[in-house]
Amino acid sequence: MARRTLTTATAAFAASAALLLTACGGSDDSSSDDIKGADSGSSSPSASVSASAASDADRPDIKLPDSFQADFEGWTNGDPALQTALDDGKERLRASYAAIIDGDPEASYLAYYSGTSALSTGSAWVKGYKGLTIIGEVKAYDPEISYLGDAKSRATLFYCVDESKGFSKDLKTGETAGTPEGESPKVLYRTSLGKQANGVWKTLTVETEPGGC
Repeated sequence: MARRTLTTATAAFAASAALLLTACGGSDDSSSDDIKGADSGSSSPSASVSASAASDADRPDIKLPDSFQADFEGWTNGDPALQTALDDGKERLRASYAAIIDGDPEASYLAYYSGTSALSTGSAWVKGYKGLTIIGEVKAYDPEISYLGDAKSRATLFYCVDESKGFSKDLKTGETAGTPEGESPKVLYRTSLGKQANGVWKTLTVETEPGGC
């Protein structure tokens, strides 16, 4: 699949690095880094999230056409909250594919699953496919997810995407293109997520590394 460069703002890289440092025991989830609207673990009613919040959230129904298939292998976790985070991380990736196919970098369903930084980079990625669509099949596999901090309102999610069977297609000429020669079709995604008051886990930052899997 002929990808356009998914750039990430310097601040996003810094934020992700800080999150990874936290995961390795460097520094904890301080109040200065709290996510607006996220569950901070407070006992106050405004910050608490009920067990049914995840199922009650009005998540968008994202549909992909028959011409493009995104398969997810091994996206399960024994922790119910982390399972919800996995599901929302999966839907964020599906939303980015749907936005490319719809030709809509400002798609509401992409914004639903994205924090400010992730929405900015996601919209830029979609814009890189102007005049194109995507067809074929991709596979997202080997997801690794873990909490960041004791509040369990943040998480890191890493996974691989095999794009060897995915292609871009020119909407005018019908010409198709696969992964550029010399570039690996297997891409490592490094993402961070934050739990919102309604139980939805938004993707906050995204980094990709072709050949990282």
